[in-house]
Amino acid sequence: MPKPKPVKADIDFENELWKAANELRGAVAENQYKDYVLSLIFLKHMSERYEARRDELKGLVQEKGSDYYGLSGDDLNYVLEDPDEYISKNTYILPKEATWEYLKENAEQDDIKVKVDDAFDLMDQAISQYRDDLKGILPRIFVKSQLTAVQVRGIINLFSHKKFSERENPESDILGRIYEYYIGKFAIAEGSGAGQFFTPGSIVRLLVEMLEPYEGKIFDAACGSGGMFVQSLKFLESHGGDKKNISIYGQERYDGTLRLCKMNLALRDLSFDVRIGDSLLNDQFPALKADYIIANPPFNVSKWHPDQLPENDPRLFGPREEFTTDGNANYMWMQTFWSHLSDKGTAGIVMANGAMTSNNKGEKNVRQHMVDNNMIDCIVRLPDKLFLTTGIPACIFFLSKNRDGNDGEHRERMNEILFIDASKMGEMASRKLRVFTDDTIEKITDTYHNWRNTKPDEKYEDQLGFSFSAKLEEVQKQDYKLTPGIYVGTEAEEDDGIPFEDKMADLKATLLEQFEKSNELQKVIEANFEKI
Repeated sequence: MPKPKPVKADIDFENELWKAANELRGAVAENQYKDYVLSLIFLKHMSERYEARRDELKGLVQEKGSDYYGLSGDDLNYVLEDPDEYISKNTYILPKEATWEYLKENAEQDDIKVKVDDAFDLMDQAISQYRDDLKGILPRIFVKSQLTAVQVRGIINLFSHKKFSERENPESDILGRIYEYYIGKFAIAEGSGAGQFFTPGSIVRLLVEMLEPYEGKIFDAACGSGGMFVQSLKFLESHGGDKKNISIYGQERYDGTLRLCKMNLALRDLSFDVRIGDSLLNDQFPALKADYIIANPPFNVSKWHPDQLPENDPRLFGPREEFTTDGNANYMWMQTFWSHLSDKGTAGIVMANGAMTSNNKGEKNVRQHMVDNNMIDCIVRLPDKLFLTTGIPACIFFLSKNRDGNDGEHRERMNEILFIDASKMGEMASRKLRVFTDDTIEKITDTYHNWRNTKPDEKYEDQLGFSFSAKLEEVQKQDYKLTPGIYVGTEAEEDDGIPFEDKMADLKATLLEQFEKSNELQKVIEANFEKI
């Protein structure tokens, strides 16, 4: 029997990040911690990348068969200072004063705050002369802060640890994971509500593996830190794909988060166009038709002002007053995503569980329209504790325009919806955090692919308590409720072989023992009250 794969949490450096928060406390508002930390980490990673490429070029001089073998003097300096040699590897020539080593060497200086901001300026200039869309990615924030030189020194020394090194951890989404940590720890200070958070790796991986974005346009109208895009790239690379075959489009409401997204994508040399704006009221990509939409929009947003939408907004499935509600934006997100799908596109959207059953007219009308018009491909119910930052139960809606089977890859599945109940799956990586193992992700993904693909790896069959392919008539009879548990049934419990009489005897003994302890505790409490 193969050894089970270890459970890995998304974050493994809480202690270091908490220490960084302590350095910032009192001098920086809690909702700005991530801005200072992530800017430094981005500089560190770009610096490491520049130094690694420079070292690589120097090494090629000693390598027989290399185009640079034997170069020295001016010829070597020409190569080492040629911008194209770095841009081709997604990095840029940096002046010494913009490198992490320089900041580390000068961390003891009284003017270290000035040196950090100057390094940001120099790096911004070095990048933006080749990438105008990244101009302003590193604003000057240290000098105007209340941070002392000692505090800045402490942060620099802390982030010099190899845990925060891209060279040491090339597969980790370090920027995204740090963002998740600070959003989670200081969610109240963020003032962003329970639905505004970084999407955990378990859910992102599941979405990407189910959607299989090999090529085409990928869109996220609530792109946050860009974690969906990063995982799409990892999927592509793991399957031998070429990132030149995908293009990224995103929209984000908050400027600071958009800068983080740009940092994430710039580090990975992806073709992208991400813009700022409220996606519900100010869609920045009205003409975009995407092949894949991967999104985790804010849950249950109220007071979002649908009255500001045009009466004839092309995204709406019907009259504005019947297909929107100011009490909840969940289904406006659905209509927005559907409007951006190409003729063969598929969307995976993380939603609050309430979206599966809500009866508010402005929500149920949309859900009913989606069911009746064959827009919904699959519903996956997720377990609790996948998110560090909210306790709201979640699910995933898969919407698809390729359900007619005409794309040659997927079978015709009109009048069917696949329901998957993963609410009992996953393993606890800590007391508060559940994660999906590779085996769990594989099981859910294979079930979906075997159900929809023309050439499945295995023939799809319903699994009691886990999956069920329902006809639209069955969903309509259930008043358009989309909770998987309604359809998949109850999984039969395994017989543990212990006779019923023995179980009852053990339960009775345990209960009587608990009653006795309860009585003793009650007497102690009563005695303490008499002493007052």
